[in-house]
Amino acid sequence: MELNFQEGQDMKSFLVNNRDQFEEYLLEEAVNVRDKIDEIHRIGNINLINNAHKLVLYIVEEQHEEVVAFARQEGIAWAKHSLTVAFKLEWVNAIRRTLWFFLYQYDQKHNKEATIDHFYTQEKQINDQMDEFLNAFFISYSRYKDELIEKHKRLVEKLSVPLIPITSTISVLPLIGTIDYNRASIIEEQVLMEIGKVRIGTLIMDFSGVVDMEEDTISQILKVIDGVKMMGCKPLLTGIRPELVRKFMNFGKLDVETKATLQQTLSEYMSEFSQ
Repeated sequence: MELNFQEGQDMKSFLVNNRDQFEEYLLEEAVNVRDKIDEIHRIGNINLINNAHKLVLYIVEEQHEEVVAFARQEGIAWAKHSLTVAFKLEWVNAIRRTLWFFLYQYDQKHNKEATIDHFYTQEKQINDQMDEFLNAFFISYSRYKDELIEKHKRLVEKLSVPLIPITSTISVLPLIGTIDYNRASIIEEQVLMEIGKVRIGTLIMDFSGVVDMEEDTISQILKVIDGVKMMGCKPLLTGIRPELVRKFMNFGKLDVETKATLQQTLSEYMSEFSQ
């Protein structure tokens, strides 16, 4: 590989003047990534080649803050588009090997009598910044993914407590599927908050879609009912299946109004409002 070198030029100028040769060597090093470059650019609008040049120039000029900021930006971009982290790791390590090759070539031409101290100082400066880039990238990537998971979790929690307003003072809470202790705790938090926010006077809790509940979950649901009462809202249960009735009975008398079906309850309430 023929490299362009001018007497007295610094490392940055050497890399800029040999940009094409740098790319050629880099693509030979990044065996698995080079065929994915166009795909990554299409998916995330990320130009791996340009970003590689940007990173090595930050590093040779010891621009530590720029290295970290660039890594965080890259971490968000890769996380946002769910790009494979293994490709990023291979790409950065290929950049590291390529940079070291060009550093060697530069020193051979510029400073043939470089000391061992020079080498170790340079090795620490280059590799520390490369490691700093990777560390900041992975932290940024993980943080973005964690925040995304948390947003999805809050959305699921909200959807798992679908309070449906029937009138300005009456709402229905249709409970569906298996309710475990954690979901019951979410129901408690969301229901009490919603009652306080919109001043619900009657809450119809429909159990017709509930598959099963363990006893500790029923205990939590009873706490929800007590909390609803304490907030001045009338709880009303509908659609409780026989197998759930038996489990409720283990906790003693249920001090709350119950109805056979949600349809029956809504018909009665609607007829009252139409009179």
